[in-house]
Parts: sequence; C-alpha cells; structure tokens
Amino acid sequence: MIHAIENFFLNIVGAKLCVFICSLLPIIECRGAVPLGCGLGLPWWQTYLLAVAGNLLPVPFVLLFIRAVLRWMTNSRVKIFNRFGHWLERKVEKHKGKIEKYSYWGVVLFVAIPIPGTGAWTGSLIAATLKLDFKKSLLAATVGVLLAATIMTVISYAIKAVV
Repeated sequence: MIHAIENFFLNIVGAKLCVFICSLLPIIECRGAVPLGCGLGLPWWQTYLLAVAGNLLPVPFVLLFIRAVLRWMTNSRVKIFNRFGHWLERKVEKHKGKIEKYSYWGVVLFVAIPIPGTGAWTGSLIAATLKLDFKKSLLAATVGVLLAATIMTVISYAIKAVV
C-alpha cells in the first residue's frame, strides 16, 4: 500500500506538484513543503519558488473571505462546521495579542516563524479578523512567507549537505 501511494505521488503527480500542493495546506505550508522538496531531490531554488507560490496562493482568499466563512460556520447547524468555526475563533483569540501588539510587523513575524500553526493561513486569518488593511496584510504575509521559506530552505539544504 505504501509503495502504491509513493508511486502515485512521485510518478503520477510529480515531485514539483507535490511540493506545491503541500505548501498550500494549512499547518504544513512551506514548513513541510521545503523539507519535502529537499528530500525529493529538487534543486533548492525550485523548492523555494514552489513552496512560496503555493503558500501565498490562499492568502488573498483568506484575507477577503474568512470573516464571512467563519461567521457562517459558527452559526451553522451542522456540528462539524460549528465546532470547526469555534475552534478557529479560539485559535484567533489565542494568537491575537501577538499580532495586535505589533500590527503588520506582528503578521510578518507570526507568519515567518517556521513552526506549525504560525504560517500564512493563521496569520491571514488573524489579520482579517482584526480587520487590518487588505494590501498591508497581503504584503506582511508575503514577507513572512518569504522569510519562513528562506529559513526552511537554508536549514533543510544545509542538513542535506552535511548528511
């Protein structure tokens, strides 16, 4: 079974698309996509570009639509949507102070920290919830993603070079 999954992703989907798709996913984002690209043998610059592009793709949509989606989810009669909506609200409340304190620089730093749960998805969610300016939030998330991808690329490819 594992070989079938491996074959599907590497031979059918392809390494580049795997890195791009991985970077699109919340929580994983470029923190998982860059080590994946490194492990799959992609050149550092391809991995970096694919991870940044994939990680940035959802940001404008999150900034524009997440408040409406969150409002719909928390008011939904469907339990899974309602629970997920409330979980997202708790996540925002947990991290809101960090971003409120430093505003757009807070978004940059929050997105740039390469640990799970602090990426572009969550940073954009918090910026949108705080009703920060769209263009400034988009720029802040972009700078944060560039920094996070740089940190992960340097770490991943340095480890690969040493090992």
